[in-house]
Amino acid sequence: MDIGLEIADTFAFDILYAKILPASLSNYLEPQIGSFKNATASTSALWDTVSQHPYGQYVLKYLSPNDVKIYGVDAPLHLFEETPWTHASLLGRANMLRQSLTLFTIMTIFGWLLYLSVASLSYVFVYDKANFNHPRYLKNQISLEIKHAMSSIPVMVIFTVPWFLLELRGYSKLYWEVNESNGGYWALVYQLPCFIMFTDCWIYFIHRALHWPSIYKTYHKPHHKWIVCTPFASHAFHPFDGYAQSLPYHWYPFLFPLHKVSYLVLFTFVNFWTVMIHDGEYMSNDPIINGAACHTIHHLYFNYNYGQFTTLWDRMCGSYKEPDRELFDSKAKKDKKTWEKQAAKMDQIRTQVEGKDDFRVYEAEESLKKQT
Repeated sequence: MDIGLEIADTFAFDILYAKILPASLSNYLEPQIGSFKNATASTSALWDTVSQHPYGQYVLKYLSPNDVKIYGVDAPLHLFEETPWTHASLLGRANMLRQSLTLFTIMTIFGWLLYLSVASLSYVFVYDKANFNHPRYLKNQISLEIKHAMSSIPVMVIFTVPWFLLELRGYSKLYWEVNESNGGYWALVYQLPCFIMFTDCWIYFIHRALHWPSIYKTYHKPHHKWIVCTPFASHAFHPFDGYAQSLPYHWYPFLFPLHKVSYLVLFTFVNFWTVMIHDGEYMSNDPIINGAACHTIHHLYFNYNYGQFTTLWDRMCGSYKEPDRELFDSKAKKDKKTWEKQAAKMDQIRTQVEGKDDFRVYEAEESLKKQT
């Protein structure tokens, strides 16, 4: 994440913080306040407590390489040279408060833009508008999905910021230089499937745990409000639900070496994939890939297809359900009999999972139905 922060600091936040809290203020403030300029992790009482605790020392020693480099202190810059604004603020680049505020801002904006752009493109060019006529499509569904996602993304970012702070302080296995000691360019190739398989495994078990009745009711049920999804349902989670399923993406670079660019590429790909499996376009009936068809079955019938990228863990753990054949027939998937069959089966399973009361309000607006 230091690459993203370096770009943001160089072109925006160095100037912003220098304008709001210029370094010259240190001449008028108490010495301990002025020391904020070069504050690092050691200035945080919480960080000190963790670092001094025996278990904390063990964990940080395991995570940290021998030559820890801290962003804003001694970590080399990757893309840009320092500018006159780099050290012009009371809050230096290494300050945890500044990093937290900056990360929250850029990741929230990036999350919003990525979600809205990818989901919108999918909606315009991929999504089958015939779904508006499905008996389990909700009233005002798209606006509800967008409102839910836009309000959840900032909260998920707050939960995620501590992971980024650890990365900035060198406690991950992310690296920049490509050489023989880290596997060279071949490592860049095999890191991708390793990341996919690792995260696919853990997301399966986290997702399945979210379906435990006591957890489902509070945290995962909001995402299952969308029975017939649109691409805008992709990020419409309860914040804890979305964060919990993102944890494996953050665990991986703390356990295994991963190039920093690969990390950013994979982070973006994951968001693309999340939209794709909610887009309702069933282009492939691949028995291995957990595509939109498999995930549609999950939203329709609740208790199947928990996987993220593959069907491997669903098959191994007995939760795999093959997508209905009608989904791959351009005519049959839009047939009213198919929809009625899906709705009847869905209602039966929904009653078992959620109880008799259904909090959803069905039927799309007439203006949407006319688009089909």
